[in-house]
Amino acid sequence: MRDAVVGPDGARIRWVEIAGTEPARVCVHGAGAQAAAYFTHAMTLPPLAGRRTLMVDLLGFGLSDRPAGFSYRLDDHADALARALDAAGITGAEVIGHSMGGAVTVALAARRPDLVSRLVLVEATLDPVPPPAAGSVGITTFTEAEFAAGGMTRILDQVGPLWAATMRLADPVALHRSAFGLRAGTSPTAREHLTALPIPRTFLVGALSQPLSGRSDLQAAGVRVVTIPHAGHNVMLDNPLAFAEEVARAVV
Repeated sequence: MRDAVVGPDGARIRWVEIAGTEPARVCVHGAGAQAAAYFTHAMTLPPLAGRRTLMVDLLGFGLSDRPAGFSYRLDDHADALARALDAAGITGAEVIGHSMGGAVTVALAARRPDLVSRLVLVEATLDPVPPPAAGSVGITTFTEAEFAAGGMTRILDQVGPLWAATMRLADPVALHRSAFGLRAGTSPTAREHLTALPIPRTFLVGALSQPLSGRSDLQAAGVRVVTIPHAGHNVMLDNPLAFAEEVARAVV
């Protein structure tokens, strides 16, 4: 395991690294997830094996530190990730971002283009997330204090065992602030950043998920959009071989 100081009070981002050839591949998880748990199997399949691969846990999640003074907004996650990649000696990486991690990696590519040569988004969050519907229970229906005191337990009970297995590793404050970061989005939005980026971009969507909003506009802007069969939101877990094959095509 590797780590780098990236945040307040010496907070460290940690990542699991697979040795291999350059350029490196960098995998970034979604909210409540953990990078190695979601990516290791797919990233070691034959279409992708042999390359240096970093599976990075954002601050507040997985194996990384949980600084109380960090905002956990998308741009700040991106800046902390950039500092970790600088420490790892990364330039021109092929970056893969899932869900919230997709929004973070779009911000990373916009803010530090030297770090990202190609971008693969997996069911990425491209627009500010609306508040939960009236009467429903979601992370942002709680105050930060309420979420830390018991709201996270309620969310863990309703998300199911797969997501809960890694969400349990998240700091409640980090998860809550990250959820509000997704509500706020970035300015410009991740969608606007994505359409303007000059690098090769691929968006993977699970066939069992909701249709991708603005798909034709993304394609018109040069984003390669691919539907992965037999997969929902967690494409790399639901259909790892198809995921690996499409990522390999995206980074050729």
